[in-house]
Amino acid sequence: MSSTERLYYNHPDTRTFDATVVRTETRGDRAAVWLDRTAFYPTSGGQPFDTGRLGGAAVIDVQDDDDGEIVHLLEGVPPAVGAPVHGSIDWDRRFDHMQQHTGQHVLSAVLERMFGARTVSFHLGADSCTIDVDRELSPAQLAEGELAANQAIWRDLPVTIRYATEDEARALPLRKESARTGTLRLIEVVGLDLSACGGTHVDRTGVIGQIALASWERFKGGQRIEFLCGGRALARFQRLRDASAASIRLLSVLPAELPAAIQRMQNDATEQKRILISVQSELAKYEAAAMVTRAEALPCGRVVFQAIDGDAVRLRTLATAITAQPGVAAILVSTDVPALAVAARSADLTVPCQDLISGLVKEFGGRGGGKPDLAQCGGLQAGADVVLASVRERLMR
Repeated sequence: MSSTERLYYNHPDTRTFDATVVRTETRGDRAAVWLDRTAFYPTSGGQPFDTGRLGGAAVIDVQDDDDGEIVHLLEGVPPAVGAPVHGSIDWDRRFDHMQQHTGQHVLSAVLERMFGARTVSFHLGADSCTIDVDRELSPAQLAEGELAANQAIWRDLPVTIRYATEDEARALPLRKESARTGTLRLIEVVGLDLSACGGTHVDRTGVIGQIALASWERFKGGQRIEFLCGGRALARFQRLRDASAASIRLLSVLPAELPAAIQRMQNDATEQKRILISVQSELAKYEAAAMVTRAEALPCGRVVFQAIDGDAVRLRTLATAITAQPGVAAILVSTDVPALAVAARSADLTVPCQDLISGLVKEFGGRGGGKPDLAQCGGLQAGADVVLASVRERLMR
């Protein structure tokens, strides 16, 4: 079987084409189709596959098969072997990939030239792209590199396609040595970059639109840089603009004052939380004192059994306040289901709180743990009354 003619190699701007079906089969619940020629790009080199239509069926995946063949996975009725078929590319998706991939060449070339930061991998995702470089760059260096990459775009440099043998390629200033053998396809951003690459690219850097660095982080001894080009950069800016405008309206501040306003809100929230905790702690003392008056006298000591409308923090706070008094243990269970439970004891008792909680988890499910004097659990598949009755029975044994 001969290799598929890859129309996108020399004409990445091809949107429609005609071909002949040379083979079909079924892969899982999809039809797999091979053509004598195709403009559909298969997943390769960090760039995702194209989608579109092949005859009356939707192309949902494109893969490089064995022996240089390209297989199209379809949703729908496949064309028959030997039949002519018309293919159409989802151009919006293809053009987006062309912008991102060419932008990656520009950005990688600039960062290597300016700072010696070599790109070791590239990923083109659905929302953003990343490159991994082999050294960490400072925010100032990244800003400088971002500007230089955009200046290369503004110069509207030609992006050309050519081919070279392995021997010819060795004599060329390739940015990265290629692991491929045989004839190499070379993408040149004239005056900036020359790389072996099988992907689809725009024909001039101006078509990229712009490059924006979105984020960066340390990664495997180097740095992972997230970037967006063209339409993606515009869409991200629009989302940030709308979110910023809404925040400015809500806070009634000028754009430059937004960070300081958020900081003030965070400080106020921290102070309010501190005050709330203090008030809750004081209130817990009064609630605990009232609960102790209703404690049941058991062989192990006085025990408070109580269903509480509250979260784990409230249960622990109350249990700690109750057991601050001598000779008292507390078994508190939330009124929600799945239920939370807290067991606590004062220092002069020997109530096995950790064992009680383990017993509840074994009986009603959930997870928990703790220490002999304070333990808790959550996810109990029973109501508070049932859980409290179970603990009471255990303590009566």
